Amino acid sequence: MVATFEPKTDYKVVGTRPIRHDGYDKVTGRAIYGADVKLPGLIWAVCVRSPHAHANIKSIDTSAAEAHEGVFAVITGADMPKAESKLVDLGEGNINFKWASNKLMADKKVLYRGHPVAAIAAIDRYTAEEAARKVVVEYEVLPSVTNVVDALKDDAPIILPDMVGDDLGEDVTNTNMAAHVRHEFGDVAGAMASAAHTVEREYNMQMVHQGYIEPQNATATWDEEDRIKIWTSTQGAFPARTQIAGILQVDVSRVKVTPTEIGGGFGGKIPVYFEPLAAILSKKSQRPVKMVMERTAVFETTGPTPGARMIVKLGADANGKLTAATADIWFEAGANPGAFIGPAAMCIYAPYEIPNTRIDGWDVLVNKPKVAPYRAPGSPQVAFAMESAVNELCENAGWDPLNFRIDNASKEGTRRGDGVLFSKIGMQEVLEATKESAHWNAPIGDAPEGKVRGRGIASGYWFNIGLKSSANLAVNSDGTVQLTEGSTDIGGSRTSMAMHVAEVLGIGAHDVRPTVGDTESIGYTDVTGGSRTTYATGYACWIAANNLVDVLKERVAVLWDINKDDVEFNDGSFSSKAEAQKTIGFKELAGKLDDLGGPANSTGSVDLESAGDGFGMHIADIEIDLATGKSDIIRYTAVQDVGTAIHPAYVEGQLQGGSAQGIGWALNEEYYMQDDGKMANSSFLDYRMPTTLDLPLIETVLVEVPNPLHPYGVRGVGETPICPPIPAIANAINDAIGKRLYNTPMNAGSILKALK
Repeated sequence: MVATFEPKTDYKVVGTRPIRHDGYDKVTGRAIYGADVKLPGLIWAVCVRSPHAHANIKSIDTSAAEAHEGVFAVITGADMPKAESKLVDLGEGNINFKWASNKLMADKKVLYRGHPVAAIAAIDRYTAEEAARKVVVEYEVLPSVTNVVDALKDDAPIILPDMVGDDLGEDVTNTNMAAHVRHEFGDVAGAMASAAHTVEREYNMQMVHQGYIEPQNATATWDEEDRIKIWTSTQGAFPARTQIAGILQVDVSRVKVTPTEIGGGFGGKIPVYFEPLAAILSKKSQRPVKMVMERTAVFETTGPTPGARMIVKLGADANGKLTAATADIWFEAGANPGAFIGPAAMCIYAPYEIPNTRIDGWDVLVNKPKVAPYRAPGSPQVAFAMESAVNELCENAGWDPLNFRIDNASKEGTRRGDGVLFSKIGMQEVLEATKESAHWNAPIGDAPEGKVRGRGIASGYWFNIGLKSSANLAVNSDGTVQLTEGSTDIGGSRTSMAMHVAEVLGIGAHDVRPTVGDTESIGYTDVTGGSRTTYATGYACWIAANNLVDVLKERVAVLWDINKDDVEFNDGSFSSKAEAQKTIGFKELAGKLDDLGGPANSTGSVDLESAGDGFGMHIADIEIDLATGKSDIIRYTAVQDVGTAIHPAYVEGQLQGGSAQGIGWALNEEYYMQDDGKMANSSFLDYRMPTTLDLPLIETVLVEVPNPLHPYGVRGVGETPICPPIPAIANAINDAIGKRLYNTPMNAGSILKALK
């Protein structure tokens, strides 16, 4: 039975804004990131990478590199264990050990530019790089495909000849289509045929990267006990352990992963890249090995988000009610299967109540790096298509786009496009808050001469995943509490976890000292991703705190020589039910524990279902120079149902950060591919991400509709805000220039082309 909780408002810690526990270490530079790890006898390693996007490897000669002074070890695909073809769920995306191993080190052919073909460990990084230039590889260059249309042509080069595709349950060979899925309910054809208004459009999006500042890294030692110890920047120490053990074909008990601080991830640091390679090099050299990725390789070889082709058709009756919708979605998986068509199907219709829908999704291989999660993977793409189509439908029919969304909003009991029924959600409340917002009710203002302005709105959606989390608590004699939990901290989750505990125990947030444990210091905990961390790990912390209260009640019973059941706890104080004058505070009790049975500890763990759906609505005002096509976002507001904001400043930061990334995706960012499969803009100079100079202050409106499946009403907030910006900006551009753009990025060149 699933526990439900009544919403509360009388919190003492939840809803406040304490300074983050790791803040001083971060701003003073004391925090230890992956590249900071130093071990005795440490050596460096680098990869030799393919200059081709698709080629057979005819031969590799590493002899000169091995003979180079200062080189300790050289490996190629021949040194990689033969990983089994086993599919494993990482929480946000799946991996197949066989394909994951091949992604890290090519075997018989390279599948994307930058694909590693060898790795060299040497006394220092510069020696390793010099030796790497001495590796001689002979290639047979093959034709490459870098988009879904070309990849699915009859004469397309086959990227993985031994892959068997799944076409609605039927096996398909000699194909670049890894999977085709379908969701359908109602009478779609009949409803569409009888619709008073319809719109059908195709939308195309380029692959983009998460753009985290810290590159991938790993330090590994394979020791004399045949145990592998890894230090790395990862979004999940346990999922990393699972991948490393599977790729190296060892038991998970032989792998210990210590997560360091992480300089951004957004989903891109869930897969492993260097960890198994550094481990093999360590075993071969008998030295600890460090690897830090160069920026070009980050763009060319780590996991971006899928490029997409989408066709959406909507039907509505004369009264402005959506009656039918169809969607055909093709996503680029990169060189291995797994392009997030499942989440895309879950998200595309979520903000709307539509009685008749069909969704078809195709997972397509291309000669690009294997994609990875990027903040609501699959949802921003389908939001661009769906929300653009909704606005165009409203334009054609003469309907107000916000009122149309209110009239068609999903609510409790609405069936999502993949068939799931919503529980208590806040979509309607978000729309009403948008309608009442200062931004929506303010005039856009007059544009300077030669420029025009437009306003656009769009909805977005992401679901909470649940999964497994663990937390341990220990009381110190000074009344503070040590919290050890397993979720790596990307956006301030240490503090949110501490606040869960402090609220239960009736102590201050800074009286709880949070630590993120390694894989041998805490119970299994799934990935920091999927908007699950505050929901699931917070729930585990809440359980651990309540279990600690029970432990302490036993100690109070010993102190007062009464039955445990006669002890009450409220707001940080223990009291006797029978003798009201008997009370003792949490901190005072902590100082007496040595005489009352010794250390007081507790644990909490959960394995939760997905819950706490997050809905948002964004308003974007844009100004466009008609002579140059240059666009400026002049005002931006993000409205979102956040359940209960545990730490409102962090919640606001998540909404602002997601909005900023979505704005960059909409206007500038793309993998600009050349005909030979090479990425032409693999640097921060040429891959144009927005800075503070490109953005206004992003306003936020927090709507709180508590999630009844969490003790504090938490909903995940981190992923929803990247979904509305792309269509909101597309709708704003259309409002400004009277021309709709159907492809991203919607940069100055695209705008000028539309104007002409």
